[in-house]
Amino acid sequence: MSASTGPESSGASAVPPKPTWDPREPSRPYPWLRPTIRIRLTLLYGGMFLIAGIVLLTIIYLLAAQALQENTALPFRILDANAQLTSDRCPGLTGTLPSEVFMQRLSECTDAQRALALDQLLRRSLIALLGLAVAAFAFGYVMAGRVLAPLGRITRTARQVAGSDLHKRIELEGPDDELKELADTFDEMLDRLDRAFTAQQRFVANASHELRTPLAINRTLLEVQLSDPDASPELQQLGKTLLATNERSEELVEGLLLLARSENEIVDRKPVDLSEVANQAVEQVRGEAGNKGLELRGVRQPAYAQGNGVLLERVALNLLQNAVRYNLREGGWVSVTTEPLPGQAVLVVENTGPAVPAYEIDNLFEPFRRLGGDRTGSDKGVGLGLSIVRSVARAHGGTVSAEPREDGGLVIRVALPV
Repeated sequence: MSASTGPESSGASAVPPKPTWDPREPSRPYPWLRPTIRIRLTLLYGGMFLIAGIVLLTIIYLLAAQALQENTALPFRILDANAQLTSDRCPGLTGTLPSEVFMQRLSECTDAQRALALDQLLRRSLIALLGLAVAAFAFGYVMAGRVLAPLGRITRTARQVAGSDLHKRIELEGPDDELKELADTFDEMLDRLDRAFTAQQRFVANASHELRTPLAINRTLLEVQLSDPDASPELQQLGKTLLATNERSEELVEGLLLLARSENEIVDRKPVDLSEVANQAVEQVRGEAGNKGLELRGVRQPAYAQGNGVLLERVALNLLQNAVRYNLREGGWVSVTTEPLPGQAVLVVENTGPAVPAYEIDNLFEPFRRLGGDRTGSDKGVGLGLSIVRSVARAHGGTVSAEPREDGGLVIRVALPV
């Protein structure tokens, strides 16, 4: 596991589920602050109304102030007056006053009344504008929802397609506008994807039969020839070499077919205990680890994930085979642990081994890629092990991460949703 994508042989499995794509976005730290299109349209509608209302209110206020200002001169003159006040707004108009004094104080009182009237007009207009703005935002929110309803239908259909059914279509009705054009284009894309994935399924099924059968026949013929006691030593050696080559070809074919199937999202999921899967994988590699003098360690707690048990067992086995085959020659060890975490089940495989540069980690998960970018063959595997691990994890909606150990080797962590 420290230097190659290693072995990945896999047995045949059932017909894979229909492949899908996953439109889910990365989780946000504050999802309630997500600026959805509906919220933005609501703010746009309401904001435009609010700005228009403020402009209209300003114009009305200025026109009213100007009209009142242009008519400040009283169209009469009082010669002798004895005023009796009905309010305390103009206290200077009490008693008997000379004509000039009375007219001056009356003008001041009129100006004060004019300012008071403008203030009341402004306050009441602002209150009315606030109420209308709230109504405008609510109305804008409702209208934005109606306008974006076709997009919601497109999104729901996309999620159904991503879940299990490529035969689902939007079939949006209504006027021939941009949204209907988008829905029709999406339906056409689904048609092409459906045909492509159906063709891929047929190809995988046919390749599975056409490639396995001749290899199985070759293996049988070679084993029969090797069992012949009259075969010469040279023929025996040639048969063993050809048998090893045939076995490697079978591993390569099985790995490629499993890799193609594991790219599809797992639809039929059942609870799988990763500790049980890891224990089975440990038992399968225990003999090989003992022959190399490696210690198998680790605490495996029950950790249940939703998925396919056969594929998850292949994940654990690939990681363990890599960890055993790419390890130290003496004093090495392999640690296999499982633990349940909130929302996920985790499988961690750690091993000693050669040092792995951090910049080479991503290359190890590419098909046929090995440490240093080497693509040549290896007697330890065909170079698909970690590629299959990553594909299976993705098909389960999980993640795979790897990091080098300071003393050499790798720590690979597989996190799967529960």
